[in-house]
Amino acid sequence: MIRAKVIGAGGYGGVGIVELLASHPEARIACLVDVTDVGAPLSKLYPHLMGFCDMTIVAPNDPVAMQDVDVVFTATPDGVGMKLAAEILSTGAKLIDYSGDFRFNTAPSYAEYASRIGLATEHVSPELLPGAVYGLAELHRGDLNSKRKLVGNPGCFAVSCILGLSPAVKHGLVDPFSVICDCKTGVSGAGKKPSAVFHYPARYDHMNVYKLAGHQHVCEIERELSLQAGREVRVTFTAQVVPVCRGIMSSLYGQLTGDIGAEEVINLYRDFYKNSPFVRVFDRNAAIGSMHVRGTNFCNLIVDVDARTRKLRVISHIDNLMKGQAGSACQNMNLLFGLPETTGLMRAGMYP
Repeated sequence: MIRAKVIGAGGYGGVGIVELLASHPEARIACLVDVTDVGAPLSKLYPHLMGFCDMTIVAPNDPVAMQDVDVVFTATPDGVGMKLAAEILSTGAKLIDYSGDFRFNTAPSYAEYASRIGLATEHVSPELLPGAVYGLAELHRGDLNSKRKLVGNPGCFAVSCILGLSPAVKHGLVDPFSVICDCKTGVSGAGKKPSAVFHYPARYDHMNVYKLAGHQHVCEIERELSLQAGREVRVTFTAQVVPVCRGIMSSLYGQLTGDIGAEEVINLYRDFYKNSPFVRVFDRNAAIGSMHVRGTNFCNLIVDVDARTRKLRVISHIDNLMKGQAGSACQNMNLLFGLPETTGLMRAGMYP
């Protein structure tokens, strides 16, 4: 049985992995750690967990938090995981970090990311970066194995865009400098901490773009797509907040380089993801949307070709708190411990 510790258990990312671990057949929660709500049962903060996880949140220096575990999830803001990583790894535990601290394998690539969110560009543990695996299982499944100790969970926008575009750039279907990512996210993507701009009156019936000067997830998107393409890929990325709770819809476009039809592209996508149980490919007639991935680890892709303008058009749907966060983390844990990647994750979600 895998013993798991969750650091940052009181946030949305923390409670998301707790929801999955509470019913995981091969894992159990050893302790819940946070700097707020210490002493409170998690089910008091999140009543839907009553009877499923009533464990009390402990402080980082509590003896319970010091016990040996097999895996640690740091569901923490940028800059926290890098300070804890060396000590965690020294105990023999594996670490899956939610932030951008370990999504990059070199100090300069991390510095570019950090500069986009106004953080110090110097990494606290640069010696650990070369050994980190980017935790998007569909592309890095082979590196997510028992020998690996450190995983940088991908960003939510990045998951939707990379999965939506990888088959196209891999096969050279689109001009690598023509790619557009038009992305919309629910309010939960901003996290649990209260903020004036996410106060209900400020969000209801309101949509807006943000970080037009450069969103941090572009760093991941361009790197991963460039690796698939074998050449540089540049994207125009626009992030938008819409008044829904959870979910991401990314509308992705690229100028086709050759004469190829929608059916051929769909078949290419289905072949690319034939061994990826959480990616589902649909044609333009599919009546699907964000509701159909809510609460699941699935990524639904509508794949189409606009014959008139000769553009590829892919609509990518994920749940930002699942496939964009806790679901991917659980999928990565499964692979690190030699389990089927679907373990504890094959659920249909809820409708309506």
